[in-house]
Amino acid sequence: MADGRLADPLEEELEEESAPRLRLSRRGIVVLGAFAAAVLGGLAWLVFYSSVLDVRDVAVQGAGDGRLTADQVREAVGGLADGPLARVDLDQVTRRVEAIPRVAKAEVWRGWPHTLQVKVVQRTAVAAVKGEDGQFTQVDAVGVSFATEAAAPEGVPVVELRLSQQAKDASGVITRTQLVQGAVAVAAALPPEIAKRTGAVLVHSYDAIELQLSGGVTVRWGSPEQNDRKARVLQALMAQKGANFDVSAPEAPAVSG
Repeated sequence: MADGRLADPLEEELEEESAPRLRLSRRGIVVLGAFAAAVLGGLAWLVFYSSVLDVRDVAVQGAGDGRLTADQVREAVGGLADGPLARVDLDQVTRRVEAIPRVAKAEVWRGWPHTLQVKVVQRTAVAAVKGEDGQFTQVDAVGVSFATEAAAPEGVPVVELRLSQQAKDASGVITRTQLVQGAVAVAAALPPEIAKRTGAVLVHSYDAIELQLSGGVTVRWGSPEQNDRKARVLQALMAQKGANFDVSAPEAPAVSG
């Protein structure tokens, strides 16, 4: 201090406490609150109702391979992508896209400021079921049929019913649909390297399913039961030379020819 006295901390604290503070009147608080509400309201209108942040593009990932096009996905989305991006019902868009037969799963999100992002995972055929009309219906690992074409996809086993008379007589007990489902389950269980070699899965009856592999190799599979175990046994068994493999009883497999 100017007179040489030491500053008193208590005196300084009292001086600071006595300093004038800025206080809003009740009217000022009302005005400030109204201003904040107006700003928030304006932002809400801008985001949810104006055309400033409208959807201008639907970007599609996972399509465009010749089997499923981006335009097909956009067509499924349809009018759900009209208007502000913030108001797009993502769940409804997901349901529409997943309704496309080839789509196993869809993921949808907002890509600000103007893009609706759609990512699809396509179904993969584990078998092609040959129909009586000569057409081939593709089926995925969970048994969903999603496409019918004039030819089977390359590298996909063809399921064909060549029923014995006994199997035909038992159609009231085990239907053709059940037989096909069993054969598809067999195809789905095959290791990739064996599936690629499998030209056909022939169904003679429920207990008599046969695989025809490249190189003239035949596999007697038996019933569509213990498929995973039979697949492991067959994979190990094929290290041996032979033209005929039998895994119908996986605890006692056989190789001949």
